[in-house]
Amino acid sequence: MSQNVEHIVQQFKESIPLLDVLTDEKRQAIILLLAQHKSGLNVNTIAEHINLSRPAVSHHLKVLRQSGYVSFEKKSVENYYILTLRKPLEQLKSLIAVIEAQCNSSLQSSIE
Repeated sequence: MSQNVEHIVQQFKESIPLLDVLTDEKRQAIILLLAQHKSGLNVNTIAEHINLSRPAVSHHLKVLRQSGYVSFEKKSVENYYILTLRKPLEQLKSLIAVIEAQCNSSLQSSIE
């Protein structure tokens, strides 16, 4: 296996947790909800909007926080969750870039 292909395989492996997080419909709903509320939402409000229990919402928020999609700010006694896509999106864009580069390289080789 070439060094370039090994690099792509490594990029895939590093992206699996980020992609896996997005497979859950409830987490997708939380991401979309937070995208509409830039100032953040607390667990109760999120639970009301997506019709889930507080513990279930807390679990999904924990997964989203660990993967970098969400962070929180403490306001008074509550945590307000905010969408922070920067790091995971940069990693996924990097994966796409190396795949595109490989495809373009392969296409160029087949033309020559």
